[in-house]
Amino acid sequence: MNEQEFLEYVQSGGQVETTDWMPDDYRAKLIKFIEMHGNSELMGVLPEREWILRAPTLQRKLALTAKVQDEVGHSQLIYRVVEDLGKPRERCLDDLISGKAKFHNVFHYPTRTWGDVGVIAWLVDAAAIISQKALLKCSYAPYARIMKKICWEESFHILHGRDVILTLMNGTGDQRELVQESLNRWWGPLMQFHGNPIAKEEDPMYVWRIKSQGNEEARQQFLDGYVPQIWELGLTVPDPKLRKNDEGIWEYSEPDWDELRHVVTGHGPKTEERLDLRRTARENSAWVRKAVLAEAA
Repeated sequence: MNEQEFLEYVQSGGQVETTDWMPDDYRAKLIKFIEMHGNSELMGVLPEREWILRAPTLQRKLALTAKVQDEVGHSQLIYRVVEDLGKPRERCLDDLISGKAKFHNVFHYPTRTWGDVGVIAWLVDAAAIISQKALLKCSYAPYARIMKKICWEESFHILHGRDVILTLMNGTGDQRELVQESLNRWWGPLMQFHGNPIAKEEDPMYVWRIKSQGNEEARQQFLDGYVPQIWELGLTVPDPKLRKNDEGIWEYSEPDWDELRHVVTGHGPKTEERLDLRRTARENSAWVRKAVLAEAA
């Protein structure tokens, strides 16, 4: 099989296993894409981890702890897939903490209030699961398989987030304002979440069928699913241009793509602090890995 035949195979719905032949470019694109996903799951626990001890009730502490455990588990699954493609987990972590590898834009921002925790679990995870469900059709079969477990667990995370938001919105005026203020700050990163509006036919990840939808298609799906819910709760979307046109397409203010590029290249408001935390944790646990690996050897 040559590269053109391989391309036609995956575009027609064919799936590839780890031991199958694949073009070097396809393998490289897979590693880069899946590694960023693993990094995002690992770094994504940090904004919420900060709130476990500050959660308002024991039930909320337990729910948030379980969510954090799920996300770390997702990163372990995803890094295993990257390892099978030829990049060891240790190298993935080296590249992450050195700033060489990227992670998703939303995890570079601070969580200032309990309202942020609700917005992340409800809306950020909702944006994520739209992309993740599209990966269930990924042309690389091992990645598609682990996404079944990940999507199932992420669906519960969204319910957890919605419950936090509903509780706040049924509370005091100050609590409702807390949610609105959080939504105002997170709306920009949410609109940037699915990436710039490149035509899907020009997106190598779509061409190789690593993902099965374009960036704008994912953003429209998010707006379709969640803007009505936001409005139903009495919240205001902080975009005066947001509307559905006569063709049923959402129109909105152009996201700040310069900010997106700035953030994902390691210049977000919390980037360095969170990478430092990962770096320190890795250094402090080095003796555990050394002992375990020495015993295994």
